[in-house]
Parts: sequence; C-alpha cells; structure tokens
Amino acid sequence: MSPKVSIVIPAYNNVQYIAETLESVLNQTFDDYEVVIADHSSIDGTSEVIETYRSNPRLRILSPTPTGGGAQANWNRVSSEARGQYVKLVCGDDLIAPTALEEQVAAFDSNPSAVLVASQRDLVDSKGDVFIKSRGLQGISGLVSGVKAVRATVLAGSNIFGEPACVMFRRELIEQEGGWDNTNPYLIDQATYARICLHGDVVALRKSLATFRISASQWSVRLAKQQSDQAIAFHREIAAKHPGILSKTDLYIGNLKAIGMSYARRLAYLRLGKRMGHELAVESTV
Repeated sequence: MSPKVSIVIPAYNNVQYIAETLESVLNQTFDDYEVVIADHSSIDGTSEVIETYRSNPRLRILSPTPTGGGAQANWNRVSSEARGQYVKLVCGDDLIAPTALEEQVAAFDSNPSAVLVASQRDLVDSKGDVFIKSRGLQGISGLVSGVKAVRATVLAGSNIFGEPACVMFRRELIEQEGGWDNTNPYLIDQATYARICLHGDVVALRKSLATFRISASQWSVRLAKQQSDQAIAFHREIAAKHPGILSKTDLYIGNLKAIGMSYARRLAYLRLGKRMGHELAVESTV
C-alpha cells in the first residue's frame, strides 16, 4: 500500500547538515510516510553519512545520481521515485518541524480543492542560529485560489511559497507538468509551484513549519547575481502563457520588486559574512 506522503531528499555536498536533515524528517508526529533520498555524486562524504541510516525501514536510499544535469537532475530523480499521494521535497541542509507533515496533510484533508499547501519558515545561518523568523506567504493566508497565489508571488518579486521544505503538493500534478521546471534554474521551485497552483487552490499556513539554511555551499547563493533576470523572465512567461492573470501594472511592479529583492539579498549575504560558513563550502561538480 502506498504511503500518504513521500518526503524526497536530493542530497548534494551536505556532509555537515545531512544527518540533522534526516533526523528532522524521520521524527514526525505523522506516521503514514516514506523518505526517498539520492546523493548527487557528492565529493564531501555526504553519501557515507546517508549510509549510516540504511537500516531505517522508512528510508529508501537510491543509488547515487550521476554527475551532471544541475539541481534538476536529482530533484526529478527523487521525485519520480515518490509513491505517496503528496510530495514534500527537502534539500539536504534544511529542516522540517516535527508536526510539518501532520499539519499539512490536515490542511489537504480539510480543503479537498487544494493542490498545494505551504507554510512559513525560519531562516538560519550555517550554524543553525535563527536570524529571521516566520518568513513567507506575503499576500496570501488560508485557502486561496491558485491564480491569486501566482499573482501574489509575481507582485512580491520573490518566491512567497518558500523553499521546498515549506511546501507539500499533489504528486500527480508534478508528473503532469513533466517534473521540476528548470527554465530559469534559480526559480526551479517557484516556477514549478506556480504551474501546480494553476490546477486548483492553495492553502497558506501562516506559521513556521520549516527551517531554511543560508550557507555559502548552496547553489542558490552562487546564482544570486542572476536572480532578477530570471525572475523577470518567469514573470513574462506567466503573462504570456496565462493571459488575464497579470496586468501590465502587475508585471511592472513584480519586475521592479524582483530587481530590488536581488540587491537586498546580496546585501543580506554581505551582512551575514562569516555566518554563511564559507570555510565549509564545496565547489560544485554538477
């Protein structure tokens, strides 16, 4: 019998954090779930740490994903192995709260029209110290239409849904959409969520159920300089493919905010400085 939820973990050079991530996903108050993990041919010992969990009956460890293909290759790999009704992707350095699955499944059960449930998250540095609490879901709360959620994320100029650990969605929809959308690599999660949202409604849980780690080893940090260009391209794609969702004013505001958010993010990285753990970063090989 298939589980209700599949947590999928595309690990990559996360040796400092992967054990903590696995502990967070394996200690949930909700019981009907599986965990699928694949290491993307890491060079820092990530796979060896994962192997120490092989005896856990809930965990399914896939063979290493071959080098190449960027983040999309491993994200699609683990997602395609999911057997649950719902999928939650958790990157190999992030955490979820013990009640994350329970609360998000309950939101689906209470809202049959929902295709995606998102929560807020806390932002932490490389050592796990919180520097921003309960961030995300700007402009939406409770049950909203997917169209409203997509418009809200464009108007914010950023990913209001949060990183993958914040989100749970219906598995059949990512299959229908052909996997994770890598048209603009920086927005692989946001663009995919937008496509899923347009199939139905969204539940926005305005409480923190995940922890996102800002660290120098993340591919998203290294792509920061490309953020605004890719965000603007994403906004234009939404406007072109789904006429009526965005007005010209929405597009102008969203693009302007995307540029502003790009500069704000760079400034935040500079202010964090050593808290990002540059000494632990491993050069990308994918």
